[in-house]
Amino acid sequence: MTVSFSPRKRREFITQTLGLSALAMSGSAFAQTKPTIKIGFVDGWSDSVATTNLAAVIIRTKLGYPVELKPLAAGIMWQAVARGDLDTTLSAWLPVTHEAYLANFKDKVEILGANYPGAKIGLIVPDYVKATSLADLNSHKADFGDRIVGIDAGAGVMKKTEEAIKAYGLDMRLQPSSGPAMAAELDRAYRANKAIAVTGWIPHWMFAKYKLRFLADPKNVYGAEEHVDSVINPGLHTKAPTVVAFLKKLSWKPEEIGAVMLAVENGAKPEAAAEKWIADNPARVAGWLA
Repeated sequence: MTVSFSPRKRREFITQTLGLSALAMSGSAFAQTKPTIKIGFVDGWSDSVATTNLAAVIIRTKLGYPVELKPLAAGIMWQAVARGDLDTTLSAWLPVTHEAYLANFKDKVEILGANYPGAKIGLIVPDYVKATSLADLNSHKADFGDRIVGIDAGAGVMKKTEEAIKAYGLDMRLQPSSGPAMAAELDRAYRANKAIAVTGWIPHWMFAKYKLRFLADPKNVYGAEEHVDSVINPGLHTKAPTVVAFLKKLSWKPEEIGAVMLAVENGAKPEAAAEKWIADNPARVAGWLA
């Protein structure tokens, strides 16, 4: 059956159709007007990967902003936030590990607060190692092959370890590598029941996988307990105020971040691990967004 319209009805139909199409297009354009949130993180730092991906999934799925993640060395990451090339990083270790970066950029960034309290850096050894303190490392240096296995050369924990070597008069060399390379060396030594000292930190998945401990630091070179903070470029207040409000509230516990870190270490993609945790913990996420 063919339906015919009068000229007037035809004009009304065309006008309405075009109006609906324009509305749909304008709605689509409006949905795409939210700017991309650029987040810097330190690839190879399991806590940085876990927290960054958690925040990214929430910002994208709950707040509706596109997100771009940028893996960078810590110093470059701070510099990029200060310049505005990045909107934020959730990987600022304060007050000790990143104190030099904060001193350089404190007038150009804003600290929102801790997303992980209770962080710590230092030298880590397997529980079976005889040495208990930095002060007695020289007595056991042969057990360690006269070396300390480090991570990226510019990392804060590496700078503190260089200070510790001088402060304690250690006759050991600091061997730079990377977070994953350090973990691989620790794994090989642990499986062989050999002594190894690595630059490390908590939170980290390796504390869930191995029996480890920090060497005592009586001279307090590495400082006391730290916290991992969220730092933004001040321009984010104007660019995405709801993102700033969320980041101010984001703070999670050791067992929470540990679940995501272990999932990633066991083969899950970081984004998938974050999505699963978010799905399993809706009340926690709702509290951050309230």
